[in-house]
Amino acid sequence: MAPFYYMGVNMSLKYKRVLLKLSGEALAGNDGSGINQDVLNNITDEVVALHKAGAQIAIVIGAGNIHRGVAGTAKGMDRTTSDHMGMLATVINSLALQDALERKGLFTRVMSAIEMSEIAEPYIRRKATKHLDKGRVIVFAAGTGNPYFTTDTAAALRANEIDADIIIKATKVDGVYDKDPVKHSDAVKYDQLTFMDVLRQELTVMDSTAISLCKDNNINILVVNMFQKGNLLKAIKGEKIGTVVSN
Repeated sequence: MAPFYYMGVNMSLKYKRVLLKLSGEALAGNDGSGINQDVLNNITDEVVALHKAGAQIAIVIGAGNIHRGVAGTAKGMDRTTSDHMGMLATVINSLALQDALERKGLFTRVMSAIEMSEIAEPYIRRKATKHLDKGRVIVFAAGTGNPYFTTDTAAALRANEIDADIIIKATKVDGVYDKDPVKHSDAVKYDQLTFMDVLRQELTVMDSTAISLCKDNNINILVVNMFQKGNLLKAIKGEKIGTVVSN
């Protein structure tokens, strides 16, 4: 059966409005830090495929490739100062992502939780949903705008605010395991987990604040390997892939 579109959205998709959570480390690739252009190109190819399929896409990206607030604190920095530096680093990553997406023909808006009108729009929920309805990709920058909150929490917060159907957590592995599959050959992959499973077992899906926020508001998390071509497209179509975390 041919897909049915309403206001530009493919209604046959299982997940029509998606919040994609990317780690900053992912952008560095094998370089360890900074932005690897080949990795950036691969990531944006996957986002373009989602957009062509008729999904509405919002993105939250971390800053571990540039500066991580907690890491700075561990080296003696003031936590608030270090977290603010991390927020600014997410803006750098967001602008790089915007540039790469627009070079591939996608209208993209960076919306920042910290006002910097020369380079990004201020985050306003109603304006964000309007951008999505018009088929624009949104990149949410600067986390929540508050220290002590991670970009995981920012992703959970924004997903709830824009009424996303799901959070897709993009990783380098094909789901959630009981232990690190890179280090342990006997690691077992979970196809399905509850939020309480994640909290009780302290599994590294997202931080506990983000997990609790998703649990309380009943928004599912899907953990997938986005570096395997086509995985994100399979995910929004509802194919069995990765690990689903739900109530």
